[in-house]
Parts: sequence; C-alpha cells; structure tokens
Amino acid sequence: MRFVSYAVGNTASYGLLTSSGDVIDLPKAAGLLGASLPEAGMIAFIAAGEPALSIARKIAASTDVAVATHKASDVTLLAPIPRPTKNVFCIGRNYKEHVAEGARAAGKELKLPEFPQFFTKPPTAVIGQDAPFYHDPAITQRLDYEVELAVIIGKAGRDIPADRAFEHIFGYTILNDVTGRDLQRRHDQWFKGKGLDRSCPLGPYILTSDEVANPDAMELSTTVNGEPRQHSNVGQMIFPIPKIIESLSAGLTLEPGDIIATGTPSGVGYAMEPPRLLKAGDVVVCSITGLGSLRTPIEAYVK
Repeated sequence: MRFVSYAVGNTASYGLLTSSGDVIDLPKAAGLLGASLPEAGMIAFIAAGEPALSIARKIAASTDVAVATHKASDVTLLAPIPRPTKNVFCIGRNYKEHVAEGARAAGKELKLPEFPQFFTKPPTAVIGQDAPFYHDPAITQRLDYEVELAVIIGKAGRDIPADRAFEHIFGYTILNDVTGRDLQRRHDQWFKGKGLDRSCPLGPYILTSDEVANPDAMELSTTVNGEPRQHSNVGQMIFPIPKIIESLSAGLTLEPGDIIATGTPSGVGYAMEPPRLLKAGDVVVCSITGLGSLRTPIEAYVK
C-alpha cells in the first residue's frame, strides 16, 4: 500500500494513494466501514500498528468508499510525514563511490568509514512533492542535491539487533538531502549545511515494507533539468539497512514515524568536474524503484 499526507484546499489529512493517483481519505473511509482510524495524521496511524493497517487493507479492497475519495487533480501532496516529532536521522558517506568522489574533490586519500556516520536534519527542513527550495545566495553559494532511500520506523525499539531490524520498518520513501556545501565545510560538520529550511524534500508517498521484497535491489537516480546526475542501487551501501538500524538504536529508542535517510550514491554536483551546483530555476527529480519520483524546484529566496 502507498500512504500519503495531503491537502484539499485548507484541509489536511492522510490517505491511500490509488493506482490512478486518486487519494482515499483513511479516517473518513474507515467511518464508512464502521471502523475508526486516528484523526491526528500519519504518525498516529503508523503508531496504531497492525490493527490500523488491517483497516487500511479493507478500505483498499472496498468499493464503498467513493465519497471518501479525492481526485488526483484536487489533491496537493504533502510530505508523507509533514512534521516529524524529532529530527530526521541521516547517514553520511554510505556509498563507496560517493566517498571516493568526495576524496577526489578534496584532494584527500580515500578512507572508508568504519562505523555509520550520523547527523540530523530538523523538522523545519521537511517539505513535500513539488514544494520549492528557496535558494538564498547570501546563505549558501554551493547548493547541492542527494537522492536517498528513507526508512520509516513502524515499531518502537532500542538496541535492535540487525537480524530483527526489518520487523521495525513500516515502509520506505524518497528523501533529497539538499545541502549547502560551503556551510558544511565552513562549520566543519554536517548539521548546519544540511539543516536549512526546506532542505529535506520527502515523498511522494510511503510504500509499506511488505511490498519491498529486497530493498538492496532498489535503484536510485537523480536528474537536474532532465540531465542524469546520479544512478546506483541500494545494494551498494557500505552499511546496509539492518546495520544502520542496529547501530543507530544502540542506547537510543527509535519510535513510530522516525525517519532514517540512508545515504547518497556518487554523482553529486560539487564533485563533478567542473562542479555543477544548483541555482534558481533548476528542477531536481529524485527517483527510486517502486517509490515514484520526488520533484523539487529551486526558486530564488525573496525576503
């Protein structure tokens, strides 16, 4: 199943994305079937666990929910989790070829990380499908893109062993780790350069984990103005998803709705020769097998 958060006019809710692109409002549809689902939004739905998923399956199979269905043309897709309850967890330098291109660009010797390298992006960074990133050259002049597979946690846990990691995953979506490279270098850490407002496009939907037989087979790609920039597959990660979850959850409780971005492959703009960084007027499209495409226009910031 594909879950979305969306708005129709000034009303926001969450729902099921149909094959035609229409959206079934889940709380409303549940009421039509004599059931109930949380009104609070996607995180509450995820936290409700298997009973909520069971109701969603019945809704997906029902022919009696037409009055709870919005046509695609009437819907604005939001980030699937519009406002995370905590920072988005991110993994840096998790594809060998990306580490290699970074070393080349910096004139340094290639050295692969021995452990996952974590940083975060604040909730204020999260935006959805087609929402623009506003580029302010006074803040960053070296703006870049990074396609990433994002894992959505479904079941809470701490000290999760790698062999139980997939039991804690609700689903997957696309994340674009928009980055101010000059800020990243100036502050000698990742948070500032990757934590700018609107720098975490997410979506367009969450695909439930039961529909992903092998995440390692998923292919990632990025285009800028239609030009191919990145292409790889999840199986090229240095630290695979189970290892990431095991390492991150050691002494740290993961909760339903938590988001984990798993790193980006090679092909980022700053490492190209010459560098090909983003500017106002560009359109970035990040795609992952089974997860659709996430489109982010870059627009000039106006105070």
